[in-house]
Amino acid sequence: MPASGLLLASASPRRLALLQQIGIVPSATCATDIDESVKIGETPSQYVNRIALAKAMAGADRVAAGEAQAHWILAADTAVVVGRRILGKPKHADEADGFLQLLSGRRHRVLTAVVLLPATKQARRQALSISRVKMLALDAGIRRQYIESGEWQGKAGGYALQGLAAAWVVWISGSYTGIIGLPLYETARLLRWAGFTPNVVDKREKTV
Repeated sequence: MPASGLLLASASPRRLALLQQIGIVPSATCATDIDESVKIGETPSQYVNRIALAKAMAGADRVAAGEAQAHWILAADTAVVVGRRILGKPKHADEADGFLQLLSGRRHRVLTAVVLLPATKQARRQALSISRVKMLALDAGIRRQYIESGEWQGKAGGYALQGLAAAWVVWISGSYTGIIGLPLYETARLLRWAGFTPNVVDKREKTV
């Protein structure tokens, strides 16, 4: 159903599509321009929670400035983590290749934090999804072909589970939609708390 009064503080078409998958169509969307640098000593969970909240706050600022109309702001942030190292969005092809070498043949975590913030900024609800992914060993030829595709651009860790890299994933444990960028279980729970109703249809055959 249309979610009147909900601003999605993201320009990600993936997050918008995931919301629409559960029947939530935000009134508006907006990109947020914030510093996503990792602070010294910051853990991965602290990082994604902080960045998701910063995005939500930036969305609330847009509402306060009259650039958007909303009562609630939904924001999320995703990080790919190897050990304690946070792999953000690679800035260039060489960095993307370095990320793929780190991920090759090993397990890593994908953390996505979700924040639902009133436009007044006076209260908020927050959730964190943690998933694990095992990736195939990637030789130089595979990595080169992927880098040439350009799909790594704008992707945390340099890959997208819903894209070409799906062929490399041996297994996942956790939330598939969380790995993509918006964990729907956690998001739906937050939205219900705020009075939004995700679309739940009973498709089982009914007997008379």
